[in-house]
Amino acid sequence: MQAFWDERYGQEAYAYGELPNVYFKTQLSKLPPGKLLLPAEGEGRNAVFAAQNGWEVSAFDWSPEARKKALRLADKQQVKLDYQVGDLLTLDYGLEKFDAIALIFAHFPASAKSAFHKKINGYLKSGGVLIFEAFSKKHLDYNTRNAKVGGPKNEELLFSTREIESDFKDYAIVELRETEVYLNEGLYHNGIGRVVRFTGIKP
Repeated sequence: MQAFWDERYGQEAYAYGELPNVYFKTQLSKLPPGKLLLPAEGEGRNAVFAAQNGWEVSAFDWSPEARKKALRLADKQQVKLDYQVGDLLTLDYGLEKFDAIALIFAHFPASAKSAFHKKINGYLKSGGVLIFEAFSKKHLDYNTRNAKVGGPKNEELLFSTREIESDFKDYAIVELRETEVYLNEGLYHNGIGRVVRFTGIKP
């Protein structure tokens, strides 16, 4: 799987564009700047946006090619990122360090989803905000009709609102819904898809 992402991120063009994810941008803009963690951040579009808006940004991805592209984009926009190569099993950021964490199209293996979410929860401060957007289990039909919209083709990698409710059950829910969206993100997210969106506050 890492080889797949290294190849995708190794291209000259930014696979998902240089602009931030719309939902992430909207929700983050409601918060005062602080410390932000972006797991599975890819080529840095969300990290750079956050840094431009005063956030102290930590990010990681398991692809070295992703990090190269992210740092190139950060240099272009004249911002600083703490960007590591690794995954949740190999990196340790310390308990309750972040004011916000954003999971944007972070599709973990089905067997590890809940464990990863638990670890992410540990990194978030009490009163911190989690921002989440990922393809829903119903997205497979959209992908079948239009492959350009992207997303995993394995239903186990996709999400339901019930999963999010279960993994973050004590959070105060600002928003939790499954919805149809139009994506226009670089080369690989183009067209109408179906996503789960969640913004919650850790107790």
